[in-house]
Amino acid sequence: MTRSDTCKNFLASISEYMDGELDPELCAELDRHLAGCDDCQVMVDTLRKTIYLVHAASDSCDCPEDVRQRLFHKLDLDEFLNNSSSG
Repeated sequence: MTRSDTCKNFLASISEYMDGELDPELCAELDRHLAGCDDCQVMVDTLRKTIYLVHAASDSCDCPEDVRQRLFHKLDLDEFLNNSSSG
């Protein structure tokens, strides 16, 4: 498998990886890939920061509700929108 193929496979399972839902063996394989692939490591770091910022902002967002809904939808975070708007 080429590095490009490994990157594509990683991107296909990045959500499960970030959520800790991957099989431990696959997770270890992806950890090894991340150790040697700066591009994928940047992607993971950026995604982690984005998730942190969305969670931090969701409680203190003073933006109009329609803007907030569009943002969460664009980031494919509708499930967080539904959970945070009911609290």
